[in-house]
Amino acid sequence: MPSEDILTLAAPAADARLAYGGDPNQFGDIRVPKGGGPFPAVMMVHGGFWRSKYDLVHASHLCAALAAKGVATWNIEYRRVGNPGGGWPGTFQDIRSAFRYLGQITGRYKLDANKMVIMGHSAGAELALCLASRESTMRGAVSLAGVVDLQRAFTDHLSNAAVVEFLGGKPTAVVDHYREADPMEINIKPTQWLIHGLKDDIVPPPYSRSYVESKKGKGEDAHLLEIATADHFDLIDPRSSAWPRVEGTVLHMLA
Repeated sequence: MPSEDILTLAAPAADARLAYGGDPNQFGDIRVPKGGGPFPAVMMVHGGFWRSKYDLVHASHLCAALAAKGVATWNIEYRRVGNPGGGWPGTFQDIRSAFRYLGQITGRYKLDANKMVIMGHSAGAELALCLASRESTMRGAVSLAGVVDLQRAFTDHLSNAAVVEFLGGKPTAVVDHYREADPMEINIKPTQWLIHGLKDDIVPPPYSRSYVESKKGKGEDAHLLEIATADHFDLIDPRSSAWPRVEGTVLHMLA
């Protein structure tokens, strides 16, 4: 089954690459469906445990697949750990700037400002949910195999303590950063869908399961979709058997 090789595939062509800021990493690839619009839109935040080693290319296949279904996509790059200004809060500031830039180009690309969803994969899901907590005008947020509990990620030493690199220290040393950045600790008003493969050995499925239980207990509109046959990368791979369920969730949110 196709899986981690999605990381090495060449990117499908985008309609345009646009800079939303002055840093070399502040840009995004926009893909717009054929037709007259206005089109619903998904802003995609790729994963990679917030590290500069990974870029937006592996998320381009997902974006091209959604564009073929009538959904415009804005696949963004941003400063990561290893880039000047990367890490918290600079990385999140880029996510927010990219979203606000998307709002500025709705007319040019025939986008429906009332039908926008933010989606993130792995560590990108943390950034997507943080954005949803601060930009409540969006339709909803989708977390794909998300690192949605930063305290737990620290305790589990996930990806060699990636969260310590991202936030600049351990929870006891940078308490405010964990409080600001951890989706478990912030209130999120838009609808949330947490999708996780039960064969995921990179971000364990209980991250999403416990998150949804906690958020429902706080009165948030959070939902869980677990896919028994999927691993960490199947959720972003349009060739996988899991993809139709991911795609269907997104299309349902935008309907």
